[in-house]
Amino acid sequence: MSNKLPLQTPNLTAQNIDKIAALFPNCITEMLDEEKSTPDHKVYKRGINFELLKQMLSPDVVDGDEAYEFTWVGKKASIVEANKPIRKTLRPCPEESKNWDDTENLYIEGDNLGKCSSCCRRAIWARSK
Repeated sequence: MSNKLPLQTPNLTAQNIDKIAALFPNCITEMLDEEKSTPDHKVYKRGINFELLKQMLSPDVVDGDEAYEFTWVGKKASIVEANKPIRKTLRPCPEESKNWDDTENLYIEGDNLGKCSSCCRRAIWARSK
């Protein structure tokens, strides 16, 4: 087993698109990749036709977006940000910890809780079922 930590988290959006493509290949489409495209060279990436996916998952005709939901301004942007891969890592400090060898607790300190939790997400998801 290697002691090296990965320097980047997986691209969760690409993984999710792969999973949806395996179940609903007709819902996969191409869209312009604005980050990689130039005026002279257009680059396309896979995307999801969400209207078609909603219909595929519904036994009835889907004709509107009425629903109870918890939402706020910037929610979609926060989901996109949370799914981006990050190149940061958290490292333990056994010398600053209490009962390092006996406890299973982890204390996390940081300036930005969102970025700290993003660093932890792979380890947390691997342990949760």
